[in-house]
Amino acid sequence: MSWGTELWDQYDNLSIHTNRGIEALDKYASFVRDRVAIESEYATKLRRLVKNYQPKKKEEEDNEFTSIQAFRNLLKEISDLAGQREVVSETLQLQIIQGVTLLSKTLREERKKCLNDGTMLQENLRTQLSSLERAKRNYEKAYRESEKAVEGYKKADMDLNLSRAEVERYKNTMTAKIQQSDDAKNEYANQLQKTNNLQQQHFNLLLPSVFNRLQELDEKRTRGIREFIIGAADVESSVAPIIARCMEGIVKAGESINEKEDSFKVIERYQSGFPQPTDIPFEDLSKVSPENLNDSQYINGPSNHLTLKGTISAKQIRKRVGIFNIFGSNKNSLTVDGQKEDFSDLPPNQRRKKLLAKIAELEHKIIQETNARDGLMKMKIVYEANSSLGNPMTVEGQLNESEHKLEKLRADFKKYQGYLEKANQLQVANNSPQSNRNQLQNGHRTSRHSNGSADDHHDEGEDHPDDAGSLSSSSASPESGLGTSHTSLPGSGQGSANENAIGEDAYYETEVEALNPLGTCRALYPFEATSEGSIPMTEGEELQVIEIDQGDGWTRVRRANNSNGWDEGFVPTSYIECTLFA
Repeated sequence: MSWGTELWDQYDNLSIHTNRGIEALDKYASFVRDRVAIESEYATKLRRLVKNYQPKKKEEEDNEFTSIQAFRNLLKEISDLAGQREVVSETLQLQIIQGVTLLSKTLREERKKCLNDGTMLQENLRTQLSSLERAKRNYEKAYRESEKAVEGYKKADMDLNLSRAEVERYKNTMTAKIQQSDDAKNEYANQLQKTNNLQQQHFNLLLPSVFNRLQELDEKRTRGIREFIIGAADVESSVAPIIARCMEGIVKAGESINEKEDSFKVIERYQSGFPQPTDIPFEDLSKVSPENLNDSQYINGPSNHLTLKGTISAKQIRKRVGIFNIFGSNKNSLTVDGQKEDFSDLPPNQRRKKLLAKIAELEHKIIQETNARDGLMKMKIVYEANSSLGNPMTVEGQLNESEHKLEKLRADFKKYQGYLEKANQLQVANNSPQSNRNQLQNGHRTSRHSNGSADDHHDEGEDHPDDAGSLSSSSASPESGLGTSHTSLPGSGQGSANENAIGEDAYYETEVEALNPLGTCRALYPFEATSEGSIPMTEGEELQVIEIDQGDGWTRVRRANNSNGWDEGFVPTSYIECTLFA
């Protein structure tokens, strides 16, 4: 069915309909344009949101926590999501809006041509109808006049009073009027035939052609709207898999959060490595000389290891002059953040972490500077082989500067390795499970060192390296890399046999006896034995507890083996979950 056949007389309505259709197309274009603006604004605000919540430089130290890492991954996924919204906005702008605009312009031009042609056809038909109407009116007038002339002639012919000449005049008038009536009749018939032919051609051929063109134009518009709507949906569908992956990334980031791991990293970050304070011994004033009374009061009290930063012992506080040594002598230069160069003002664990990080940084700088020097040397060789490429002397100064940088970096690297070795020696002396079993002699606390000697903590004014104490329960964690010790159980060949002999023998006798288990424990984390006297364990392993933690962060356990019956040793208390017998 076509408009030309079925709607031959609906020219005005078809004109209005096609105009409304193009306006509907323009309305859809405005809708897509507003959506593009919304998508663009949404993407811009998402990117601004991500930028505003990016971790600040001062917060970089918290990146090791899984919750912070998950949040950073979330921000990356949101940024990718914003990028996809920008893709949607740009694609809709390029493919949909431009296409709709071009189609609307084309349709308007085609419609204008069709309406001009239709108007011309309508005007031609109206002109022909007007000619037919004039011819008909002329014919009617001429016919009436001819009839009147015939009637006049008949009256004159019957009137005997009129002369022959007058009768002849009436006859000639009648003949002329009859001829005029015949001519008007012929003209009217001719115009009628032309009008009928034109009208038939107008309604059967010419105007239907215009209406069919308008129908094609309207169908083109309808088809275009369909394609544009589907195209917009395809644009959205094309980014849907990437958006789905962004959502999967967000879910994965959330699932990566491990509260236990974060708690363990909190321990690793803030663990000082100092032992917990022992009980304050009772001091019998009757047995203490008056001159030593002031020096012996509560040296081992709970406040010994509580300082302004919670990192130094009471003896070391007395060595701090002024405010944080600003006005006192300082053997070590300070870093940018106000710490000592060798980080000796930090607790053992934190000091070792800082030194390891500094050594890794220096090693990376040495590699970079070495590569730069090698590149300069190759350039110098090329310049020497072909002087047209450049002057070798220009590279010489850069080579010398690079060599000086390398020497300084190597010297710093060696210096910090020495600091680390010193820190490890202090740790080795204090981190063995058995060396942390401190003894009380004469009301004073003594610690067994790697050489078997005892250090009296009542020595006044001396700054002993071992005042830092042993590392706490999780200092031997796999993440921190600490816990190496060279002190051992009996039979390791370490320790002096002529100091504290009685105490050592009695202690060792209890060590080698088969102790009854006090309970059981389950390993929460895997542990690799890095010091003599400790034993490894795997996660979930069941062990027997034969000696509970004495305050040094170690618990003595044993397990059955296939070779010699039992394996005994120490494991970190924080790595196990104990269930003691009632």
